Amino acid sequence: MKKLFVLLLMTGLFSGFTACAQRPSPAAKVSETTSAGVKISIDYSQPGVKGRTIGKEIAPYGKVWRTGANEATVFEVSKAVKVEGKSLPAGKYSLYTIPGENQWTVMINKSWNQSGTVYDQAQDAMRFTVKPVKSASFSERMTFKIAKSGLVSLIWGDHQINFNVK
Repeated sequence: MKKLFVLLLMTGLFSGFTACAQRPSPAAKVSETTSAGVKISIDYSQPGVKGRTIGKEIAPYGKVWRTGANEATVFEVSKAVKVEGKSLPAGKYSLYTIPGENQWTVMINKSWNQSGTVYDQAQDAMRFTVKPVKSASFSERMTFKIAKSGLVSLIWGDHQINFNVK
């Protein structure tokens, strides 16, 4: 019986070690209250470039991308806002994109509490396009920044997209 207990204990420890060694992308959250009094929060996981090419091996151009890793990226606004000029009620949403070489389509989706691989276009609250720019510096991990002005920036590798929340 002792041998069985020790074997089970060792198996459990090894399994725990293996799970830790294969951690998913790290979680991150950024929040900012704009000068207009709107709290914007983005809760996401940070995939790494890891030597891959954005638009090819990772976040392929022309295909829906979960815009992060693991669970869906959650985009939340405390008040009704305009995102790139389009009205969005206060609430929680998921954020998806379709990366492109010359433009990215950003989708703000009503279903926020879901796996990042689940996307239903019928649940889109809005879609808009933005032009990508070259980031000021290379970022291995995907990062969101929110300015007091309401400018939201996604920075990853040498890519950056920006959109306005007012």
